Amino acid sequence: MYKAPCSKLRGLACAALFRKLTENASRGQPWCDSLAQLCKRYPANHFTFQHFSFLKRQYVTKGRTELLQQAKPKSKLEPVSVPLEERDDAVVRHVQEFPAIRRPAQPAKQGQTLGGGEERGREAELEAESVQEARLEKQWKELKVEPGDLPGVYARLSKIKLTALVVTTAAAGYAMAPVPFDPSCFLLTSLGTGLSSFAANSINQYFEVPFDSNMNRTKNRPLVRGQISPLHAVTFAASCGVLGVALLTLTVNPLTGFLGALNIFLYTCCYTPLKRLSIANTWVGAIVGAIPPVMGWTAATDSLDPGALLLGGFLYCWQFPHFNALSWNLRADYSRGGYRMMSVTHPELCRRVALRHSLGLTGLSAVAPALDIATWSFPLVSLPINLYIGYLALRFYRMADRASARRLFFCSLWHLPMLLLLLITCKKPRKDQEETSTVVATSTTPVALQS
Repeated sequence: MYKAPCSKLRGLACAALFRKLTENASRGQPWCDSLAQLCKRYPANHFTFQHFSFLKRQYVTKGRTELLQQAKPKSKLEPVSVPLEERDDAVVRHVQEFPAIRRPAQPAKQGQTLGGGEERGREAELEAESVQEARLEKQWKELKVEPGDLPGVYARLSKIKLTALVVTTAAAGYAMAPVPFDPSCFLLTSLGTGLSSFAANSINQYFEVPFDSNMNRTKNRPLVRGQISPLHAVTFAASCGVLGVALLTLTVNPLTGFLGALNIFLYTCCYTPLKRLSIANTWVGAIVGAIPPVMGWTAATDSLDPGALLLGGFLYCWQFPHFNALSWNLRADYSRGGYRMMSVTHPELCRRVALRHSLGLTGLSAVAPALDIATWSFPLVSLPINLYIGYLALRFYRMADRASARRLFFCSLWHLPMLLLLLITCKKPRKDQEETSTVVATSTTPVALQS
């Protein structure tokens, strides 16, 4: 039974409506006459809408205080039943309760002493205590985290494995920059990028707690299990975000700090809400993953060059076969969580995009020598791994099963480190190094001729 919270306001509205209908009826409008007759057919304290056949349920207001529900209109032949509010809480159905099953008393064995009864009583008490403890374990209880457990909680809150991958790509971007290697700047860049990633991942988990609880992959996260309070998580994220962006801006350069702040904004304010709205979240997430190597390049050079964009293109293309293959086997989880992923809503597009960007890695490898980033040997040495991931993406596109998606996903895990390692190995030497080597060669040539 539903209690109307604003009965007085509803009564005034009904009175005004009834006065308006009376005025229209006095003017001679036929539909108002019929409605007025319908209202006068019943007592003043009962007003029913049962004559509207298109309604599946009929609702009756009684005394302007309650809203009662009636399954079907009663015919005129049936006796009028007692109003609902005058009925007692009568028993609708009597259910015979089965008596508890008791074990028959077993006869005492020969040689059993009188102390056996006391032992059985103690065993029964211990069993009752164990049952009570089991019930208490199943009940909701507050989880208390010890200070020694906080590092592990922080690591899971900030997705430490994903952060390690982000820092690795930023380090690769720094190593590929055509400038001398500065260890202090490299360490500050890695630390600031890691703190920015900590902040973005923590805020992402804070926003997705009710949805993560519905997914098997994310139901054990710290905020879902209550191992850390939301205020604690937000404080940790804000501290890491402010410290990371300040570190990149003040100790590295403002351009890198701006890219770090932009990455936090895109991940938390664009990618996270888009996951429940549109499949465009995958493309926004790919941009987020492509920014860290660009940050490494700008940290070393303080400029946004074509080489930085090429490194970002490698990460952008790599994420589609990686994530699309991962999400293919997690479609049930994403569906329960309410996330609009390509694998859930557009499965054919999911496979086609993974294949397209897998082939794009081969094209970007061929562009690297043209931009004076790597030598011409890089497209050749990277061709086997690029062809292999393209072959697995083609199998995933044709077969679309769990096995092909799993193979493509595990291939992407080692493909990116191998590709970055080959790119650093085939890095084109800087101009100052070429000039130094040329000067050394010209200075040593006469000595060699004299000897």
